[in-house]
Amino acid sequence: MWALLVLIGAAAVSAHLQDLAFDGQKVFRVIPQNNEQVEIINSLASNMQVDFWQPDSVTLVRPKMHVDFRVEADKSSEVEDLLKESGVEYRVLIDNLQAALDAQFDSKARTARHSYEKYNNWETIAAWTADIAAQNPDLVSRSVIGETYEGRPMYLLKMGKSGPNKKAIFMDCGFHAREWISPAFCQWFVKEAVETYGKDTVMTTLLNSLDFYVLPVINIDGYVYTWTNDRMWRKTRSKNAGTRCIGTDPNRNFNAGWCTLGASKKPCDSTYCGSAPESEKETKALADFIRKHLSTIKAYLTIHSYSQLLLFPYSYTYTLPSNYEELNSIAHAASKQLASLYNTKYTYGPGATTIYPAAGGSDDWAYDQGIKYAFTFELRDTGRYGFVLPESQIKPTCEETILAVKYIANYVLEHLY
Repeated sequence: MWALLVLIGAAAVSAHLQDLAFDGQKVFRVIPQNNEQVEIINSLASNMQVDFWQPDSVTLVRPKMHVDFRVEADKSSEVEDLLKESGVEYRVLIDNLQAALDAQFDSKARTARHSYEKYNNWETIAAWTADIAAQNPDLVSRSVIGETYEGRPMYLLKMGKSGPNKKAIFMDCGFHAREWISPAFCQWFVKEAVETYGKDTVMTTLLNSLDFYVLPVINIDGYVYTWTNDRMWRKTRSKNAGTRCIGTDPNRNFNAGWCTLGASKKPCDSTYCGSAPESEKETKALADFIRKHLSTIKAYLTIHSYSQLLLFPYSYTYTLPSNYEELNSIAHAASKQLASLYNTKYTYGPGATTIYPAAGGSDDWAYDQGIKYAFTFELRDTGRYGFVLPESQIKPTCEETILAVKYIANYVLEHLY
């Protein structure tokens, strides 16, 4: 009992520390008009701790780009003065990050149990993976494809009616720890599949004809850390030799133009590419699984946030993929499907030209492995809430995204190769 009380006390202290952590922190959006103003943002970032939300590194900032970043509470007025003085166009997206974090938990489903309309912590998600498989044995099975740096099992759900020689679609969520809406989508997708099988003709056909591999959270250690220590954590939690800085950006850690454009060689940076491709246990487990199932996996979908984008290769080069026309028309049609529900506008195109270059991404890597339908979703929103999307938006976000995913999956089914 005493040990339990100590644990509860420790959890309360950790939650309390986190409660105060972001008080008074602001998230700014600036739109630099020219190289001179880009330079002002660069000098700002070199003089103080700045957390870039969009793009994810100061090195990617270009004129006319929307740049979202977070600054410590005691620096926010200094930043505001500097932006005013230098005539950089800006606005405050989030005035008090702590208030936005508290407001995030606005779901009516305030249950300790798993809910599809709230953000679930890792323990809850892990238990859910076992439950959903146990409750739907003819449609869902669970396996472990590896373990994380901190030793947590990486659960993979396989969905589909059993049948001979079935092709598959692989989908993962939770690459970047703070993008909570991403794992929420993977859970929602599984729920939709089991609930609408036999009722919705498209979903029924898909599950009869294809298998879906769903990895609900790839960066589990990082995700756990966002619940216990730092809500804004992005990377994995692995130790890096010769530095106190922790973690690698798992989406810069694949062998696709590794550590060239838009990735950092510095372990302290949020876009650190790691010591080598697949240096992270998590990315290696994912890559090993896909390599092992290359003959059956025909599409790869990876879910991130935020920005409302549907991207396809390449991000590590400005070169267009060989089936560019096809990927572009799929992205166009899928975005249209997505918008049909709540009129949410998505921008689509190749990663490098549509947002910014970023080497070592999982979609480029999957594409280079021969998986010709590879897409990255950047879910809601476009910056009003950023990484702290309220729970009340989980349902509409997932409902609209499912339309796009079903469109892509159906296209893949009709164009098997």
